[in-house]
Amino acid sequence: MFLGSTLATTHPTLLDLTKRLDPNGKIDTIAEMLTQTNEILEDMVWVEGNLPTGHRTTVRTGLPTPTWRKLYGGVQPTKSRTAQVTDACGMLEAYAEVDKALADLNGNTAAFRLSEERAHIEGMNQEFASTLFYGNEGTEPEAFTGMAPRFNDQAAENGGNILTHAATPDNTDNTSIWLVVWGPNTVHGIYPKGSKAGIDMQDKGQVTIENIDGAGGRMEAYRSHYRWDCGLTVRDWRYVVRINFDLEDIGEITDSYTGPRLDQLMAKAMRRIPSLSMGRPAFYANRDALDALDVQFNSLKTLAYTTFEDAQGKLVNAFRKVPIRRCDSLLSTEAGI
Repeated sequence: MFLGSTLATTHPTLLDLTKRLDPNGKIDTIAEMLTQTNEILEDMVWVEGNLPTGHRTTVRTGLPTPTWRKLYGGVQPTKSRTAQVTDACGMLEAYAEVDKALADLNGNTAAFRLSEERAHIEGMNQEFASTLFYGNEGTEPEAFTGMAPRFNDQAAENGGNILTHAATPDNTDNTSIWLVVWGPNTVHGIYPKGSKAGIDMQDKGQVTIENIDGAGGRMEAYRSHYRWDCGLTVRDWRYVVRINFDLEDIGEITDSYTGPRLDQLMAKAMRRIPSLSMGRPAFYANRDALDALDVQFNSLKTLAYTTFEDAQGKLVNAFRKVPIRRCDSLLSTEAGI
């Protein structure tokens, strides 16, 4: 069993929320499609924001100092230090259009349209995953700020949660493995106050598309509008760790190997987390990083790297019982930190 695998009731994922909100299963089906192509959504916890455009969080920046009191001695009152952070939600939208004649040839028009529109849903999914890590409101105000801009300076207060090999990664052939503990008090996704979690689908019905062929031709089509209002809140930065390394330095573990030891860095990342039981922990890596893990763990033959079969029969790799998810939206062209 994975760490955090029993938290579905108090730490709902997108699929958990849509099952509650949509008993008829329409949005539930879309959420399942999202989860199939984005493994992050299997772990990510979602919380309704307290603002129409996002979520304002009070972040604790310092703890009060207690006093050892002697008999008849006094205790000075102290207080914790906090700061308010406002995270915005972005509006991710897409229109999908299917030729009416083609859709009507199928026995179930609605099901055919959904299958044809799967590419639009997957495109939104990939854009969300990319923004989750690399989004930056400073350069793209209409999006939301992801994790990389929050964890990109080892001299910052959260710099201790950015791990690198002794030789600092250089050039732009680097990638990152992320350890995130999802939970309502740690790190979670947000959606605007009063709205629904996940993708909202509106059936616009039959429409006439002008200039479909570039020569003034028209076509009758079915149109669907997809919208996903979403954002990210890092309520406690101690529950996110970034491992940044140079892919060119990866090799098999031998007596003469001096490059990054991913097993040691991942173990160190887990020790950076105050308590893994605070939420649902998971590692995220792209396929190049997963290749690097296989190269090193196979040469080590370590029991810390295992493969489990989850409740749905899916095979999942894990390191010390923390699942390792594939996320190809993570780049292999990152700058070194």
